[in-house]
Amino acid sequence: MKVAVIGCTHAGTAAIVNIAQLYPDAEITVYERNDNISFLSCGIALYVAGVVQDPQGLFYSSPEKLAELGVKTKMLHEVTQVDTERKTLRARDLQTGREFDDSYDKLIMTTGSWPIIPDLEGMGLDGILLSKNFNHSNAIIERAKQVNRITVVGAGYIGVELVEAFEMNGKQVTLIDGEDRILSKYLDEEFTTPIQKSLEERGITLALGEKVSSFAGENGKVTKVITNKGEHETDLVILCIGFRPNTELLKGQVDMLPGGAILVNDYMQTSQPDVYAAGDSCAIHYNPTGKHAYIPLATNAVRMGTLVARNLVAPTIPYMGTQGTSGIKIYDMNIAGTGLTEEAAKAEGMDVDNVLITDNYRPEFMPSFEQVQLKVVFDRATRRILGAQILSKMDLTQSINTLSVCIQNRMTIDQLAFIDFFFQPHYNKPWNFLNTAGLQALPKEVARKEAVTV
Repeated sequence: MKVAVIGCTHAGTAAIVNIAQLYPDAEITVYERNDNISFLSCGIALYVAGVVQDPQGLFYSSPEKLAELGVKTKMLHEVTQVDTERKTLRARDLQTGREFDDSYDKLIMTTGSWPIIPDLEGMGLDGILLSKNFNHSNAIIERAKQVNRITVVGAGYIGVELVEAFEMNGKQVTLIDGEDRILSKYLDEEFTTPIQKSLEERGITLALGEKVSSFAGENGKVTKVITNKGEHETDLVILCIGFRPNTELLKGQVDMLPGGAILVNDYMQTSQPDVYAAGDSCAIHYNPTGKHAYIPLATNAVRMGTLVARNLVAPTIPYMGTQGTSGIKIYDMNIAGTGLTEEAAKAEGMDVDNVLITDNYRPEFMPSFEQVQLKVVFDRATRRILGAQILSKMDLTQSINTLSVCIQNRMTIDQLAFIDFFFQPHYNKPWNFLNTAGLQALPKEVARKEAVTV
């Protein structure tokens, strides 16, 4: 069996390693256009902040490790064309310029994503950087050493983490986003408000509700970010606007979402049975809505890559879908979320209710205790849990994994009230705060039934 893999980050590495172990006789060839593989891009902010001293720890594989498994890795090779009918591809050696053809029995598309780059005046100025791969992170670190004023455009996870890292390094930081609050795709307002306050208290300028219209500079270097509401002086700009799937190679050959994310079935097959796809190049089955969605996360990627290997020869283990579960630590706040926010659910046209609690996570007779804020979003009619968010100075984020399982298994808010959790004063109260959220929702259910009865 001849297997060709295009792209080798999270999904690609997971697929390759598992295929090599499951099918030792397979001939596996990997095409990677970068000079490294398996970089954990979620660690960029930690590297920039100096929390991670040795960047080699952000790589979990290498061409040498893959070679030990019998895998042929062609670094700095770009695949320029794929013919899924003939099962061939064309590649270019980026060092020599030589082009050649190859064939495959099974093709695995793990081409990932690339940052959205806006078509704005001044984009060609020196000092406007991207944040995606290892080379980007090195460029950010080196350029940041030489400047004082740094502007980050985009208030998603990467943007907010970079803002924190720059502030910790003593920089004057501005965060710009077109939305009126940060992290709006991940958290509701009750959670973003305290995070924004924390950033502002540390001197970070939040330019929210502002859309970048152009960049201006002097002597070829960026000096200003111009928005629909004003100008921001700067020495360096980091673009963190979002990502698009890298799927041009298969355009018109396999089914995709309008934005270019490849559609796969439960066994990671595209509409071409011998072409598989995983990771940021793919759409995922989003359990809270039952629809396909584009949610590029490392966790999705490694699961999907592993499933490619398990289903490469025959359908074996189906994909269970995802809740888009994620977490972030900003200063002393531990935050996580899963499934739909209340705002996102309403945007989907869903009729939802929610319960929001603030409680101490363990008994007040203990020497110390911290508050936890938890919100659970649920369908008003069926009571099915659709999403949840948590924030605390104590790391209680693993509770969101529990709620992810609840969503996965279509559990209700009423069932959450009575799930069996252990009690030990070091860790929690007799009623775990997850139970408390469910209990607090119960009176709403009683009131609803009484209203119907009347």
